[in-house]
Amino acid sequence: MFTSRSGRRVPADDTAPRNPPTRREIARLLGYLRPYRRYLAAAVVGLTGGAALGLVFPWIMQNLVDAVLARQDLAELNRITLILVATFLARAVFYFLQNYALAYTGERIVVDLRRETYAHLHTLSVRFFSDRRVGELVSRLSSDVTLVRAALTNNVAAVLSQAITFLGSLVLMLVLNWRLTLFILALAPLVALSGVLFGRQLRKLSTTVQDQLADGTALAEEALSGVRVVKAFTREPYEAERYAAQMERAFDATMALTRVRAAFGPLVTFLGFGALAAVLWFGGREVLASRLTGGALIAFLVYGVNIAAALGSFTALYAQLQEALGASRRIFELLDEEPEIRDAPGARLLALAAGRLAFERVSFAYPAAGGQAAPAVLRDITLEIEPGEALALVGPSGAGKSTLFNLIPRFYDPTAGRVCVDGHDLRGLTLRSLRAQIGIVPQETHLFSGTVRENLLYGDLEASPAALAAAARAANAAEFIEQLPDGYDTLVGEKGVKLSGGQRQRIAIARALLKDPRLLLLDEATSSLDSESESLVQAALDRLMHGRTTVMIAHRLSTIHRANRIAVLDAGQLIELGAHAELLASGGLYARLYQLQFRRVPRAP
Repeated sequence: MFTSRSGRRVPADDTAPRNPPTRREIARLLGYLRPYRRYLAAAVVGLTGGAALGLVFPWIMQNLVDAVLARQDLAELNRITLILVATFLARAVFYFLQNYALAYTGERIVVDLRRETYAHLHTLSVRFFSDRRVGELVSRLSSDVTLVRAALTNNVAAVLSQAITFLGSLVLMLVLNWRLTLFILALAPLVALSGVLFGRQLRKLSTTVQDQLADGTALAEEALSGVRVVKAFTREPYEAERYAAQMERAFDATMALTRVRAAFGPLVTFLGFGALAAVLWFGGREVLASRLTGGALIAFLVYGVNIAAALGSFTALYAQLQEALGASRRIFELLDEEPEIRDAPGARLLALAAGRLAFERVSFAYPAAGGQAAPAVLRDITLEIEPGEALALVGPSGAGKSTLFNLIPRFYDPTAGRVCVDGHDLRGLTLRSLRAQIGIVPQETHLFSGTVRENLLYGDLEASPAALAAAARAANAAEFIEQLPDGYDTLVGEKGVKLSGGQRQRIAIARALLKDPRLLLLDEATSSLDSESESLVQAALDRLMHGRTTVMIAHRLSTIHRANRIAVLDAGQLIELGAHAELLASGGLYARLYQLQFRRVPRAP
């Protein structure tokens, strides 16, 4: 699969049109070489010296045949042998310089591309990641970047080396015998034409292979990250079969590419050696006519081999470049993706917020596929939340609670109306200054696979050990952390798998306390906990909520009782607003929800 600029996921298949690379794309690709000009210059010196010394070998062979073997001159044989050894030694030094400089440049380009692409991914909006699979993005960061690295370093160097070999051999051949040289040049277009024709096919098929491999990586990432669900539903065979089917599709695409490659190599080899046979025939006639010596014919054949090898390399390198351009296009698709949510021109920094939130006639609709009009998720919401107030969002599933919640940190922007903090439209503030004053404790806490300390410091990377310990105590987390095998330096496993749900939530609360936000967003942080864990988490939440404006999605009665007011949503509309007792007395939707749901849930002790 690949993704268009509009965000629509498009299946990659052999029939999809693949436009040839533009000059701008090639120039953009070569731009990654610019910071390493010195290493490239060293590589050019190395490959130039190595290629030039390679041209000396046929000249030595000519002298060996004409001057030594014909005259039986032992001293001349010794001298030529020493020259040959010295030539090979110098060539090895030049090639070492070339290989080292190219390896350094190539690895730096890999780092640069991956770093730039990864950093850019973090600038993109939440909606971008809702439409993509993480495994596909990881595939572009890994395998695609590797292909681009080969094109920019090894392939570029090989092109330069073969160009020197080709031109040098051509000049020396013209000196030896211009008639035979012209005969060889008449055969060259056949090899070049085959390379162009096969190169187009290779580029298209290579892009298809990368797309199929990306889909396989995405499938594996999804299943492995959700391994508990897979095992709970005993779907191991299903997931293995699904991955195997995708790998078969990738295999089919790879074999299509392999068939083209397998036909391409022998064809070029046949054309090359067929040309040499023709050269041997024509050159033999020149020797018989005394226009060429035997040694010169041998040199001519070696130079002819050089030219044939250079032409074959050009065609193979052209094919590899086409493959790399297909991979680079997939990377550039990510780099060219524009964030939907960004700072407006002239956006202001949000100073220390008082915490007054206001929704002014806010409506919101998610984009619909195919350009169809999407139903509104929120409709004309007007709501004010005072500094330090705790507001609970209540309503049936699909009422719009999470969407309203996500408008506050600008994960999405309203399609109509505006959201304000302290009288400032959120769209007029910088994202960094806004989100710096918002703390979020989600229903399912995401911990990184490092240590407890690293996860806590995510709230404030500069926090002192004393501040970190104080936050852990306030979140009722210090006791269990200190009992872990390595205390604060204990690894929590991927997504905190080594900790219980209550422990993960308390670490999340401590992390939010370290951030010290003015606005707090709670997505029912106790809904999946047992009574004992809920009691500890609720006590920690009380400390976290103190003095902060809090908006919380409520599913439990214990959460409702901590709210100053309750906003009841239904079908995207705000239909009730007030305190718990007031809403019960009114006998509306909240009262019905309370009777059906909340009163059945026991309070936390």
